Amino acid sequence: MMRYVISADLSSTLDGLAAAAQHDGRAPSLVLAAGRSGDLQHLSTHGSNPSPTGATQYRVGSITKTFTATLILQLRDQGQLDLDDTVDRWLPELSGRAPTIRRLLTHTAGLQSDPEGSWWERSPGGSLEQLLAGITDAKFSLPPGRFRHYSNLGFGLLGAVVERIVGAPWRDVLAERILQPLGLRDTGCRPREPYARGYLVHPWLDVMREEPTPDTGAMAPAGQLWSTVGDLLRWGSVLAQGHAGVLAPETALEMRTVTAIADPEEWTRGTGLGVQLDRVDDRLYCGHTGSMPGFVACLAVHPPTGWSTTAFANCYTGAQVTTLAHAALDVLLDAASEPVPAWTPTEPAPDDIAPLTGRWWWMGNEITIGYRDGRLLGTQDGEVAELERVGPDVWRYLNGSERGELLRVLRDPDGNVEALDIHTFIFTRDVWPKEPR
Repeated sequence: MMRYVISADLSSTLDGLAAAAQHDGRAPSLVLAAGRSGDLQHLSTHGSNPSPTGATQYRVGSITKTFTATLILQLRDQGQLDLDDTVDRWLPELSGRAPTIRRLLTHTAGLQSDPEGSWWERSPGGSLEQLLAGITDAKFSLPPGRFRHYSNLGFGLLGAVVERIVGAPWRDVLAERILQPLGLRDTGCRPREPYARGYLVHPWLDVMREEPTPDTGAMAPAGQLWSTVGDLLRWGSVLAQGHAGVLAPETALEMRTVTAIADPEEWTRGTGLGVQLDRVDDRLYCGHTGSMPGFVACLAVHPPTGWSTTAFANCYTGAQVTTLAHAALDVLLDAASEPVPAWTPTEPAPDDIAPLTGRWWWMGNEITIGYRDGRLLGTQDGEVAELERVGPDVWRYLNGSERGELLRVLRDPDGNVEALDIHTFIFTRDVWPKEPR
């Protein structure tokens, strides 16, 4: 495995970004880490309350939601639920409207943000029964599916679904199905020393007040977790690439697919299945932000390259850790240079596939069919898509603008490949046919 090492100049630039964020945000302490495929490559630590290290735990707030979403998708992949099931299948006590699991994952259920009662993030959490009793029709203030309205409450419900299906507390299921298999030993529902205390910093005076860190009870699936930068970088690589036994690569891709736009006018932030998606110029980052009283956090991942950043601060306002994580990731990607792999020949294409390869035209539009590493590839307008065989002389596009469409091989009476039919558009070898088909 090739190890990518950040240069001294690049490391200095990242450290400068982190130092400025800690100073300008008046953060008691701040940590920035960067890595590739879960491998820590850079660490910046600033501040003295505490003097942090890579092993210092911070509360990561809503980054917890990515773990809860993964548990839900594990159960879906195992056939124990469908994303379009309504939650009253497992939570019959609900007295109000029962949203689907998919709408809860994507914050499109129309459900208000927080549960009834005192501010749940700063108060000892109640039981699941208390949580469900407060979810009446009045909590659904928006029409389902029309708006993306962020809901912590929805992830409390998703955690409850996990508990009912598995028959064990959410936190136990999390440990058994995600934390232990991945070796995330520094991630959990309660901190262990040394950990950062959370603070509220006075807006005009250079003083601070320690904030409580209660157990949030039934709302834990929405924001309870503590973690370290090293653990979150490893978790980011799972969201980007999947991991055997925890998250299938195709499911990770599904999680990262935009399902709702948070800002319809700007189109800079969207939601997948339990993950946030941020468009920064021409790049799309996945991950999540998090905040709890006394803490802010961000995990940002660039799936195409595997680079990720994470940033923590132990203050509730001021420190712009999301801006920091995105800026650091921008710097990394701008400076990164990928090694060019050597070309090597492979085995010839099978006899029934070789005649498909080459250039084809329809109405002046060109596609090229190639075969590499056992995969049939179609290239059009610079876009490369993979196809899978679904029957004799029938292939389906797996990605790209033609995703889901069929390519059918048309043969002449002698069995020779004559044309390619792509959802009724007939591509032939003739760039200028007299009678286009």
